[in-house]
Amino acid sequence: MSRVKRGYIARRRRTNMRGFTSGFRGAHSKHTRISIQQTIRALVSAHLDRDKQKINFRGLWIARINAGIRESLL
Repeated sequence: MSRVKRGYIARRRRTNMRGFTSGFRGAHSKHTRISIQQTIRALVSAHLDRDKQKINFRGLWIARINAGIRESLL
């Protein structure tokens, strides 16, 4: 029975994950495991920062409404 080399599918999956790391520097863009870890970390940070952005804009919106109401009352 001939030997089967199983590198293609796994390599394709890893390179798809590494596609996000084009702007990273050093080992974060070169080594597969580190680049995948950094990609996951970046995606998690982006998700948390979107939530923070919503909170910040809500506070800004409330402050602008309050300032407009105060201006119209005086």
